[in-house]
Amino acid sequence: MDALTSFDGDALELDFPGLRIGIAEYEEGPTGCTVFHFTGGAMLERDVRGGSPGLFGDLDWVDAICLAGGSLYGLEACTGVAAELFAQRGYDTGWTSIADVTGAIIFDFGPRENAVYPDKELGRAALRAAEEGRFPLGRRGAGRSATVGKTFGFEHGEPGGQGGAFRRLGDTRIAVFTVVNAVGAVVDRDGNVVRGHFDPPTGARRTLVEGIETRLTGESTTLTVVATNQRMDRWLLRQLGRQVHTSMARAIHPFHALTDGDVLFAATTNEVDDETLDSLTLGVIASELAWDAVLAAVR
Repeated sequence: MDALTSFDGDALELDFPGLRIGIAEYEEGPTGCTVFHFTGGAMLERDVRGGSPGLFGDLDWVDAICLAGGSLYGLEACTGVAAELFAQRGYDTGWTSIADVTGAIIFDFGPRENAVYPDKELGRAALRAAEEGRFPLGRRGAGRSATVGKTFGFEHGEPGGQGGAFRRLGDTRIAVFTVVNAVGAVVDRDGNVVRGHFDPPTGARRTLVEGIETRLTGESTTLTVVATNQRMDRWLLRQLGRQVHTSMARAIHPFHALTDGDVLFAATTNEVDDETLDSLTLGVIASELAWDAVLAAVR
């Protein structure tokens, strides 16, 4: 299979030096992976809220984060990212040169009838394709076969995808990227269900409280990366992740369910020290960006 790494269509344009983003897909799935490469490394905290997570690499400092489809098999893409970093560093085995890669997966086999998954070669391809300043939106990368709004059964689900949002405050950058494959539906700021909980006979979308007596389904996950260059200690970074992850329940109903594998990675390159921007304010801004990112994934 050939990896696709160049895509037209909607994309988030962002100004975040040192953050390179790569996308690679297998059209035969279709499935894919999305890689965030911090060229100077980044301090990391993660917040795991879903009942069924699939994770790779328990690290507190990373060179890259890899999000992938393919359920647990897709974690192989993370090893590809590490292998490609290893090659780019001239196969240097020094302690400080070891590639630090973490990642997580979604279950995207539901809407397709094959066993294709993001493997090591796809992870390598995504890293090789990584560039600054552009993040493809919608059914791309790890969100290629994502679905949302399956609370009342898979037949009520609709396409998900990956979304992102970015803001610059002085020299501080803050970006949120998310892959939405939730059991829950996506809700806008007016409280309307805009994707998922679809009722085929009527063409309407149902609110959460309607028909909740029907079964819940599994195979669902939302993966999120919050990235900033603002300097903060590890405790504040951990709280930022918790604050943003909690806030995303406004955009996805229900969220953090037993059948979800929700994971949020909070990363900072610690390059900018803006004393006028406190961590609480940063968390509020990032939380609004997270809602924007969820909506961008399904627009």
